[in-house]
Amino acid sequence: MEFKDNTKSARKSVFPAGFFWGAATSAHQVEGGNQNDWTLFERQNAKRLSQSAQKKHWPDYILNNHPNPFQVENYISGQACDHYNRFKEDFDIAQSLGHNAHRFSIEWSRIEPEEGKFNGKEIEHYREVIRALRERDMEPFVTLWHWTLPRWLENKGGILTEDFQRYFVRYAERLAVAFKNDVQFWFTINEPEIYCLNAYYRGRRPPQKNGFFYFYRGFNSLILAHRLAYRAMKKISSRFTIGIVCNLSDFKSSGGPVNAFLKVLFERFWNHRFLQKIKNEIDAIGLNFYFHHRIRYGLRSANEVISDVGWDLHPEGIESILRDLQVYERPIYITESGLADARDKNRAWFIKETIEAAGRALARGVPVRGYFHWSLSDNFEWDNGFWPRFGLVEIDYRTLERKIRPSAWEYKKIIENHFNV
Repeated sequence: MEFKDNTKSARKSVFPAGFFWGAATSAHQVEGGNQNDWTLFERQNAKRLSQSAQKKHWPDYILNNHPNPFQVENYISGQACDHYNRFKEDFDIAQSLGHNAHRFSIEWSRIEPEEGKFNGKEIEHYREVIRALRERDMEPFVTLWHWTLPRWLENKGGILTEDFQRYFVRYAERLAVAFKNDVQFWFTINEPEIYCLNAYYRGRRPPQKNGFFYFYRGFNSLILAHRLAYRAMKKISSRFTIGIVCNLSDFKSSGGPVNAFLKVLFERFWNHRFLQKIKNEIDAIGLNFYFHHRIRYGLRSANEVISDVGWDLHPEGIESILRDLQVYERPIYITESGLADARDKNRAWFIKETIEAAGRALARGVPVRGYFHWSLSDNFEWDNGFWPRFGLVEIDYRTLERKIRPSAWEYKKIIENHFNV
């Protein structure tokens, strides 16, 4: 990685012209007003989640925020950030921060609220979203499915129904036709492994199934859904760049043959199994990076620097993941990387270290083509609710006022100098 010192004789940035710099959001987490499987889960589980939170110790800077983990309303997405109505305002902020791209998802339950009945008004809404990005010289990166399902599909069994692939392909085709001339970059599915882990193994999220058998079935269902959607969309336009977004972890061995073996095992299963199954049907890889694990006869936390949600912060770990992904010979986009940090204490450091590590991988020939911070704004963080603050932009959930955090301006400096700071 090449740095620029304080003199005028600076070396050239390793990041090429045309590199995409931006942030990411997902529909359910920011839009507000959704009616899907998650909104039903929220109403059924908000009280339980708030009561569970009261059994834990929380720092004052979390409890003094609104909403906090003890409040039932924290777990109801409601109006969220009202991004559905304020997307132009949010994109103005992103543009002011130097972003030249933005990753967002389309809400399936808006597009197909009833089985086989597509809502033209909502398709036009997302066309306006895409147009707003284009008008601000920001490249749209579209995710087709970021975890939420229409109620009619949930009632049929969700991703485990035998017709799920047909439904997903039909939805993907409808959007591909609608936005054929407006969108180049598509991601079919966000984090299939995280979705299956929490929804079908741990039972923490809808449909709250428990067991490896459910996990295995769900995993394979999403593999097939991606493959079929990829083929169908490529028939609509060969110019599409279509990928998948996977949440991959940095695994480090504590030494010894057993831990070395476990490291290989974890990497093959968690980081590569999905990609290996679809490697001939992807044009790009989306990498979401949050987790670092020390292996000492199992997974351990380093606990050196942690986020507000207790995740280890080890930004340099992204370099080894990027280098491992080089085997697929596809362009790689860091589609999410971020941290819950209500005080904005570590975010600028985390962004800088992550991008520096990506730069080292790029200098070694890894085809890194973009970086999207998670997230543009604070948002609804699933079963954690609103209290975790991931945003470059702070949201006052009482007034919906937007306030740009200092770390967002530091990120802008990095963008402007291609990390020559």
